[in-house]
Amino acid sequence: MVWSQLVSFSIIDVLWAFLATCFIVACGLYKVSSHLPKKCQKLDGVVIFQDLIRYGKTKQNLKRDDWLRVFDVPKRWFWQFYAVSVCWSGSLLFFYLNSIFLHHPLPSWLTWSSSVLIAGKIPQMTTLLLLLLLWLHSLRRLLECCFVSIFSDGVIHVVHYLFGLVYYIVLGLTALCSDSTLFSQVNWCHILGCALFILTSLLQHQSMVLLAKLRSGKSGNVETMVHKMPTGGGFELVSCPHYFAEVLIYTSLWVASGGLFTWGLVSLYVFFNQALAAQLCHDFYKCKFESYPRQRKAFIPFVL
Repeated sequence: MVWSQLVSFSIIDVLWAFLATCFIVACGLYKVSSHLPKKCQKLDGVVIFQDLIRYGKTKQNLKRDDWLRVFDVPKRWFWQFYAVSVCWSGSLLFFYLNSIFLHHPLPSWLTWSSSVLIAGKIPQMTTLLLLLLLWLHSLRRLLECCFVSIFSDGVIHVVHYLFGLVYYIVLGLTALCSDSTLFSQVNWCHILGCALFILTSLLQHQSMVLLAKLRSGKSGNVETMVHKMPTGGGFELVSCPHYFAEVLIYTSLWVASGGLFTWGLVSLYVFFNQALAAQLCHDFYKCKFESYPRQRKAFIPFVL
């Protein structure tokens, strides 16, 4: 694939670049807002901004008007993001396998969508691998939400909720494109990407299990909904190893794509999205626990 194909912009590229830019700005605004005088922090614009970027435990101490609470939905609804993604990416994978092995054409609406959103062609093996990894990631997260994680009464903004639903639809479409032959295209990028995907998925799963154990006893029954200081595993180095793992998972998809520009933008967006969420959690832990380890970073060991 020539360089001009790698950097040719499409609608999907513009979308991911826009989202990445939004979260870069949001990270900067959060840093600035945390240093504002207390009087300024009570301004409506600042409160609305904080209301939009916070969720779960990081939102519980936010002082906001009652009308803003109308837009709250339960954080436990996170499972719906992954349920949508499992169904959507699974459907795309089904259609794609049919087109490869049974030579059935993709649905016209899907062909039109991919042609409008995506510029250029991606080899079939890469598309197939990306769809499969997305489906596996979403399935694991769905199972963790349903059978591992213990959600409190935390909330998320309805805009956050709707964004999450649309996000996984667009993510599946990002992977969808086809060209060339199939099995002759396996290369080191696919192998390295899969290996990194497996390792970082294990890290994220371990982190989710450790978080769940903070609220359950040896019997596995829920004992408390109080937020405790996480320890063990990646939590010894960072406050949010599960967010760090999420960044690495999307980095593995970028590697598996062969370094495609589009997936580089996706990874950039995920990095700043998770950086903001991790910094909010990190600040929450530091305020809540006086003995919180000072050497811990937010989500990148020894760095950030």
